[in-house]
Parts: sequence; structure tokens; C-alpha cells
Amino acid sequence: MLTLIGIKACDSMKKAVVRLDASTTAYNFRDLKKQPPSHDEVLRWYALVGEPLLNKRGTSWRKLDAERQALAASTEGIAELIVANPSLIKRPLLDDGEQASVGLESPLLP
Repeated sequence: MLTLIGIKACDSMKKAVVRLDASTTAYNFRDLKKQPPSHDEVLRWYALVGEPLLNKRGTSWRKLDAERQALAASTEGIAELIVANPSLIKRPLLDDGEQASVGLESPLLP
């Protein structure tokens, strides 16, 4: 089953919910604020999605100092950043158990 992963208050998430609700696609919602990702989950998502997983356009990224931003140079560093601050994930994140993708242009989003 498809899992929509993000933060309820996010505008992109709201748009994704509208699209999913209008389709016949069954999905679960996972709120990153209530259920943050584990290190292993972030590594899996990064292996499937790549660089787009880390949202470098949001305020969460801009609030990081240069030293923390430098961690994004490695996969382990990205995982560390996201585990510490899940709002750094590009939203919406969709995961069907086999593949994952981010953004409103996701092939997993109807």
C-alpha cells in the first residue's frame, strides 16, 4: 500500500492529499512530526530517491549553519541531518514498499 509521508500543515502535502482522495488509490498517511524516520529508513529512501530527498529550498535548510549544511556532502551526513530534522525531507514523499519518490510530479501520485 502507498504511504504518503510528510507534515500535515505543508501546502504540497495538502495538494497531494486532495489528489489521492480524488483517486481510487488507497494510502496511509505518516506524519513526520509524530513518527520521525529512522536512520535506516532515510538511507533506504535516499537509495531510491537520491539528492531530491533533501529539500534545500525550505526554511529548515536555510536555518542550518554552514557546518551542518556541509554534512549533506555524504549519504551518512544527509541521513544524520534528516533524522535530526525530518522537515528537511522534500514533500510529499511517497513510498509503496518497492519504490519511493518526492514532489507533486511523483510517478506514484495520481
